[in-house]
Order: sequence, then structure tokens, then C-alpha cells
Amino acid sequence: MRMMNQMLLESKSRYSFDETVSKLNDIILEEGWKVLHQHDLQGIMKKNGKDILSVKVVELCSPDYAYRLLSDDSLRIYSNMLPCRISVYQKTDGETFLSRLNPSVLASQAGGVVQEVMTSVYHDVEEMIGQLTAEG
Repeated sequence: MRMMNQMLLESKSRYSFDETVSKLNDIILEEGWKVLHQHDLQGIMKKNGKDILSVKVVELCSPDYAYRLLSDDSLRIYSNMLPCRISVYQKTDGETFLSRLNPSVLASQAGGVVQEVMTSVYHDVEEMIGQLTAEG
């Protein structure tokens, strides 16, 4: 895993692009999270006359974690950190990567419940991604 200023994390998948997207969606559901939407950025760019390598952004949510932030008026300001997103993309060498924000870094500035929730989110998401990147 490579950290970019600790806010952005990138990991190399051991699977092809399509396999990574498919397995990621399965893992998210197996872990009790929800897939809210999947953005096909390559398709969107193609419709606008631009050619890029494969990129999909998967929006995922844990209703239990989200509820802890959304049910308290004083914490609703953090709703812009929801849902979580994992980007799956190919690079010119043909390798597939996953990237995501590290919510625990940002949440450490807020402290309290926000830090607790986002640190848990971070650990859950890293565990999911680990299933795609670990030797196996």
C-alpha cells in the first residue's frame, strides 16, 4: 500500500479490472455494507468524446455507521463524508489499483464520535480491500 499524504491510499489489486470490481461488490455485501451506486467514469468520458482507461467508483455505505452521524444534528455537518467511495482503475501498465480517502485522518481533527466512527470505517474498508490485494 502506498500512502499519498496519508489522505489518499492506493493499493494494487491481484485481480484484473473486471474481477476486482466484481469481487469488491461481493465483498462489500458479504461484510454487511450496501453498494449505493457505481460510477463508470470511462463510460461517462467516452460519451463526452474522451478516451481513458477503465475507472469505476463504487459508493458504499454502512447504515449503522452512517446512522451514528446522521441521527445527531450536531454531527450532520459530516454528512459530506458519506457515502464512502472506492475507486478501481487501470494504469497504462495494465495493472489494476484501488484508491480511497483515509477518513480517519480527516476525522482525527473532529475527535469524539466522528473520529470513532470514521476510524471504524477505515478499518472495515481496509479489511475489504485487503481481500483483493493480499497474496492468496
